[in-house]
Amino acid sequence: MELDVLVATLVGSIYTVEYLAKSYQEAIALRHSIFLTIRWWLVRERRLDKEDSPAKIKISLSGTAIVLWKSLQFDISRLKPMTRKVIHSSHAPAPVGPYSQAIAASGQMIFVSGQIPLEPSTGEIVGANDVVKQTEQVMANLEAVLAAAGAKTQDIVKTTVFLADMNDFAAMNKVYAQHFDETSAPARACVEVSRLPKDVLVEIECIAIVP
Repeated sequence: MELDVLVATLVGSIYTVEYLAKSYQEAIALRHSIFLTIRWWLVRERRLDKEDSPAKIKISLSGTAIVLWKSLQFDISRLKPMTRKVIHSSHAPAPVGPYSQAIAASGQMIFVSGQIPLEPSTGEIVGANDVVKQTEQVMANLEAVLAAAGAKTQDIVKTTVFLADMNDFAAMNKVYAQHFDETSAPARACVEVSRLPKDVLVEIECIAIVP
């Protein structure tokens, strides 16, 4: 009976532990570790031989432990792998730059606030009146936030670019394009606004998946 209580405790705790998992693969590894622990105890208590298949494990358990054991097996629908797929339709205008018509994504998402060209250590604006230098700093800031979440620019699925002057689009776009493969670049919107924080020339926000 003590073993059944142990199994119930182990299986019950996995749902709490999974919320701490940083990825689908880590969650699978956690479940596998618990599986091995239960199997070891069953062998130790002589309810199971080392050569027995996993299917025999539940035969050795009773009541609540069986129900919990079944819940341990492959019930990971909410922990689906992160996916990112480029969507293309010939019935819509083809991309004319480093962006895709759409990106289909699933999994844990990160929503990055709009980044402006501030140097992180000083808080000072980089590249006054130079949209190229400002875009470079904005992209660096975006990459830093993504890295803190365990993601990269390749994991971005959508960006929104805000420009103080649409005449700066070509210069901004040249820098932006250096950070993405044109065949898999994220979806993008670019708009001119009347004014940006601290009167900078460019601000970019993004949505990404966390692999």
